[in-house]
Amino acid sequence: MSVYTPERWVVLEFVTPKETIQKVFAGWYGGYLDGNSWKLNSGNKAERELDDRWEFDGYSGSTYVCHKGAYGLSGHMSSLLSGWLEQAKKENVTINILDKYT
Repeated sequence: MSVYTPERWVVLEFVTPKETIQKVFAGWYGGYLDGNSWKLNSGNKAERELDDRWEFDGYSGSTYVCHKGAYGLSGHMSSLLSGWLEQAKKENVTINILDKYT
């Protein structure tokens, strides 16, 4: 069971004809020798709001500790999401960015 603390994050809602699921889309900035990275959790099983952060427990057992001031997309994450949105149209899936966490 891993704990992740992203530098940027949003919660995405995936709506299909069969289900609706919310997932943390997390990103980290790369350094000189390594590139930017990202993760999409397995789905939010539980969430807790604290003064300065949200904590999300995923179905896989991982926890994402997401600071409120870091809510939003990096350029790299925006590019990935743009591609996902195009693919989702073809597969009858709607992807929404939830703003309740801002």
